[in-house]
Amino acid sequence: MGKIKPKSVKRAANVLVEREIEFTNSFEKNKKILEGVTPSKKLRNQMAGLLAKLKKREEAKIKK
Repeated sequence: MGKIKPKSVKRAANVLVEREIEFTNSFEKNKKILEGVTPSKKLRNQMAGLLAKLKKREEAKIKK
């Protein structure tokens, strides 16, 4: 599997961020948050990884 996420995963992740759900930079914690929200395991894992990546970037930007 490549590093490029489908557009649908990015859109869904952005919607969840706009709803002000608190995500962390931990993949495992994000997976648990998304457990009841996503219809499939693959989609849940992709979104959890993307949200963790975005959170890490946000924290790095704040530190600079």
